Amino acid sequence: MSEHQGRIILVTGASRGIGYATAKRLAAEGAQVIAVARTQGGLEDLDDEIRSAGGQCTLVPMDLKDSDSIDRLGAALNERFGRLDGLLMNAGQLGAITPFPHTTPKDWDSVIAVNLTANYRLIRAMDPLLRASDAGRVVAVTSSVAQSHRAYWGAYAVSKAGLEAMANIYAEETEITKVRVNIYDPGGTRTAMRAKAVPGEDPSVLPEPSAHWDNLSMMLGAGYNKTRQLVKFAR
Repeated sequence: MSEHQGRIILVTGASRGIGYATAKRLAAEGAQVIAVARTQGGLEDLDDEIRSAGGQCTLVPMDLKDSDSIDRLGAALNERFGRLDGLLMNAGQLGAITPFPHTTPKDWDSVIAVNLTANYRLIRAMDPLLRASDAGRVVAVTSSVAQSHRAYWGAYAVSKAGLEAMANIYAEETEITKVRVNIYDPGGTRTAMRAKAVPGEDPSVLPEPSAHWDNLSMMLGAGYNKTRQLVKFAR
């Protein structure tokens, strides 16, 4: 029996890229996937693939900038399941690759809202459900720019640095519980976001989103007892 059989795992950014590939595989491994994304069409495609393979999926079309919706989702999951076994905080927004002074307030607010504030609200809403699990697992997807502080990556780099800090703080706060909180850096991957960030790059040299399954499966599994770890994808 798969380690994920019967586990309830919430995946954000599930309509494409790493989130889509991971949600599909989790469902194939027997998890009840809660798939969250803004793009209805992508979620419906995911649902079709999962159900045609005999898996289970609950679609949640949601703009993560709507914090009240996150609270409502937490309440709904509590009423339906009473627990949450895994939370993959994968959704992200790139924003403009531009000098810091050229970053518009609108772009800054949007990137911080999606990449940082929404994940705080997810942790806040899902914490009681994760603690109710016999092995609650949280994985925050980061980027190398969170630590390299690369020029022109402004709001995105700041948001990911904040996400890493938040995940590490939450990991310490839950260290004596059954919740484990870790960070995953996928590196360059063949996704729409990567194409936007590095438009001149040959996508064929990059790994597919599905290449991250082994690491994410491990980190979301009940048997992964490490916490406050940064796992980097090794090509």
